[in-house]
Amino acid sequence: MSDRGYRRPRPLSPLREHLRDTFWSAPTMGFVCVFVLWLGASAVDEEIVAVLQREEAYDELGSLIAFVQDAKTIVTTISSAMMTFIGVVFSISLVAVQMASGQLTPRVVRIFVRSRISKLTLTVFLATFLFSLLVLTSYESEADPRRVVSVPLLQSMLTLVLVGLSLLLFVVYVSATLRLLQVGPVVDKIARDSFRVLGRMPRGPGGPEGLGPETGRVVHEGRAGVLRDVNTARLVRAARRQDVVLRLIPRIGDFVVPGTPVLAVHGGAVPPRSRLRYGVSVGVERTLHQDLAFGLRQLSDIALRALSTSVNDPTTAVQCLDRSIQFLAALVHLPLGTVHHRDRSGRVRLVQEGPGWEDLVDLALEEIRWCVAGSPQVSRRLLAGLDDLLLLAPEERKQPLVRHRALLVQAVERAVPVAADREFALLPDRQGIG
Repeated sequence: MSDRGYRRPRPLSPLREHLRDTFWSAPTMGFVCVFVLWLGASAVDEEIVAVLQREEAYDELGSLIAFVQDAKTIVTTISSAMMTFIGVVFSISLVAVQMASGQLTPRVVRIFVRSRISKLTLTVFLATFLFSLLVLTSYESEADPRRVVSVPLLQSMLTLVLVGLSLLLFVVYVSATLRLLQVGPVVDKIARDSFRVLGRMPRGPGGPEGLGPETGRVVHEGRAGVLRDVNTARLVRAARRQDVVLRLIPRIGDFVVPGTPVLAVHGGAVPPRSRLRYGVSVGVERTLHQDLAFGLRQLSDIALRALSTSVNDPTTAVQCLDRSIQFLAALVHLPLGTVHHRDRSGRVRLVQEGPGWEDLVDLALEEIRWCVAGSPQVSRRLLAGLDDLLLLAPEERKQPLVRHRALLVQAVERAVPVAADREFALLPDRQGIG
């Protein structure tokens, strides 16, 4: 099995991914940056006034004061209208996201939450509003060039720049939000995120043999929820200091409850609880950070909803199958299943069970296969995809593909009584029906 082009990922903390799953982190950083920008611009404006007063250029300073007073009207209008603009824009956006989640799957909401353009747009909008309020505090009622302390010239210009940037981002943001209503961009985004996860994950064959006897277990003491990701660097360090091997019992995506074991210890005493703290992350829903199967789960959900009698949209199911087959084709030669995480000296310190080839094939195809008997477009596409994977797969990985193909043929033969219709539905076609 070839790992050519594979670059071993750095064992980074999942904190960055957790922040991406929030909508408050980017605006908070924006507020800090805006405040720093305002302080710097205020200092520059005061220095400009001081220089002009030292040179006794009162006429030029008076012209600046007149210009800034005119700009004050614009800044006041911006500060009063910006919050209304933000409310209207994001109200419309939330309606669009709600429509997308209803048509596709509720899990597409995470695409909006993690969208960089959505966070950047909200950050710039709020930054413009906050900056305009701060600029208004810099205006003075004093009009005498000899007695004025600050003329917010640079601050007013920066406010106009932020408004222009807000308008530009508004156009980009509307375009990006409208793409959430289209099936193609959504499934493409899910596929690209899945390939990004695949590129980050360590891969390598192996099993639990050679770990030594199990000497202890660590139970989950936090809230109940889905195992989202594992801080492998922290767990490897804890195991190395204790000179043991840790084995993760649940898989990423499993639901864990308090009191159930999450880690098994092999070869020594259980590491102190303080060293294992924040080693595993539990949340209310799965994320794609380390979950190799979650992308296929989303594609299957969209396809199943499209094949339901209330929607009846087989073309959407075919688009999901296109991406599922693409992802399986990328996995067909890669080692899957158990992963051994090693420390700097090369010793195994953390063993993590992942989905195997048969698990991923079943996830991508099983539920869809149950629903395609009455949809020749989907059955033809599924047969073509299985044939393509059978050409790519090594001999030891063909069995689940052969099983799904045989079961699909049997299901269509049972559901379609007319021989000509059966022949049509069982003809492989990469486009489904043209």
